[in-house]
Amino acid sequence: MAEQFKRIHVVVMDSVGIGEAPDAAEFGDFNVDTFGHIAEKMNGLKMPEMGKLGLSNIEPVLGVEKAEHPKAYYTKMQEASRGKDTMTGHWEIMGLYIDTPFRVFPDGFPDELIQQIEEKTGRKVIGNKPASGTEIMDELGEEQMKTGALIVYTSADSVLQIAAHEDIIPLEELYEICEFCREITLDDPYMLGRIIARPFVGEPGAFKRTPNRHDYALKPFHPTVMNALQDGDRDVIAIGKISDIFDGEGVTESIRTTSNMDGMDQLVNVLKKEFHGMSFLNLVDFDALYGHRRDPEGYGRALEEFDARLPEVYQNMNEDDLLIITADHGNDPTYSGTDHTREYVPLLVYSKKFADGGKELPLRKTFADLGATVAENFGVKMPEYGTSFLNDLK
Repeated sequence: MAEQFKRIHVVVMDSVGIGEAPDAAEFGDFNVDTFGHIAEKMNGLKMPEMGKLGLSNIEPVLGVEKAEHPKAYYTKMQEASRGKDTMTGHWEIMGLYIDTPFRVFPDGFPDELIQQIEEKTGRKVIGNKPASGTEIMDELGEEQMKTGALIVYTSADSVLQIAAHEDIIPLEELYEICEFCREITLDDPYMLGRIIARPFVGEPGAFKRTPNRHDYALKPFHPTVMNALQDGDRDVIAIGKISDIFDGEGVTESIRTTSNMDGMDQLVNVLKKEFHGMSFLNLVDFDALYGHRRDPEGYGRALEEFDARLPEVYQNMNEDDLLIITADHGNDPTYSGTDHTREYVPLLVYSKKFADGGKELPLRKTFADLGATVAENFGVKMPEYGTSFLNDLK
């Protein structure tokens, strides 16, 4: 069967959920709604482009007009996997089902794990708590320089991060320490998604992180749609932290980004390139800068900035391009704590081919429907999970 689209561009608005999932209570989440509650805090969101696609046709978002003739096919997706973290969400989008959630450590890591790290490295561990990377660097950076200790911290995601000044702990040593931590946290009882080396430089009061960050992720437990695309000689261009999330599996080109707006710049650059396959962009600022930090106003402004970039995206799309906008979980910045929230995610699917506009798609019971659609379009091996909606796109 001939390909319907030569290029598919998947944009993940990291953590932009659109209302409580049916099983949210099982995850300790009640009355959560990332999009809805941000819009209320902002007294309405200015997102006319998303409105035209059909955002408020999925669920009413204050300030965003419901489209009489939406430009995109629209619905929401429900996560099937037993987690609400970034890796689980992205892996499911690309066709996997994760039945054992990655572990998170909201109270820091167990003493046994810290002792193993200290015994192996001969260095003391300081920190050992959930924290923002920039804040813990400012708090403990001077002590780290004086003592040669390791700053260990985590976040609401399944991650162990180690920060150290490059002049005190050489990069090679820091990377070796992170490799050791990766080895000892692969399985139960830790089952950690990622280990991240976070080197920094500078003086007390003026520390800054360097570009020498290195992620040691778990590889997806099974091949994903990205592997199928690569095996089928299709391009998979990973933009932002996508390559890290999949530990490079199925990626034919990786482009790093520094912010949401840099991510949109890179997407526009990719749109101008000649390629055949999928681009896959993660916009992490929504989650990292605003969701976890419980900043609904900052989150709202970031959503409006994203919306303002969409005309440039459309302008650079070809007739046989497909744009899919979605998310990987929720992170309601008005909710208690700093954790992700179990929510539906929006699904907006747009192409210039849709001369008559879009319409509502059936509710998707798994994020894997997106991956199945990509696989069917390119005629590559279908994932075990997910039902394609390609034939619904007329």
